[in-house]
This record gives sequence, C-alpha cells and structure tokens, in this order.
Amino acid sequence: MKHAEGRPVTQVTVRIGHLRQVVPDALRFGWELLTEPTELKGCELVIEQIPATVECRECNALTTLDMPILTCGTCGSFEVTLLSGEEFLIVSMELAEVEVEAEA
Repeated sequence: MKHAEGRPVTQVTVRIGHLRQVVPDALRFGWELLTEPTELKGCELVIEQIPATVECRECNALTTLDMPILTCGTCGSFEVTLLSGEEFLIVSMELAEVEVEAEA
C-alpha cells in the first residue's frame, strides 16, 4: 500500500509456480477473507500459474512437469535443472485513476 501513494488498489497480480502447489480457489478465498477489513477490500486477485519446467543435463531435452517429480520426460534421467515452477511473487498492482480537479 505504501507504493500506491494513497490511490485505491483495484487489482493485484501474482505469479505462482506449479511446484508451490497453491490451489487458486483456496488462495482467492483467503485473499477475500484477509482483505475484507482492509483498504484492499474489493481488490481483484489475478493469479498467473507458471508450469514447472526442467532441462535435462543428459540429453538437453526440455520437459514440462505434470507431477512434482524432477525427471526428464525424454530419457528419464534425474540429472535435470529446474527452469521454472518455484515462483511466488507479486507481479503488479493496478491503481484507481485519480481525478484531477481543474483550478478555477
């Protein structure tokens, strides 16, 4: 809120990786409960879900994981580097427009 300079926040966008195993509906429910008694009441929560991807150090294949098991989908190797899927961050906040009164 300190970066909103007193302007109402209308939307908050978060980016959450698949490996965080956050249930979007549960997060939205918790968001509504927590923001209800605050200045963020009515603020929309937008969730960007990021798939978990790995790169194999054996065959160089890229794999998008369905399960939270770090293995190559091509050769089955466990020698992989995690590229995405652990994110949990606020990406942006949208603020309400402030009407500027014209000087008489």
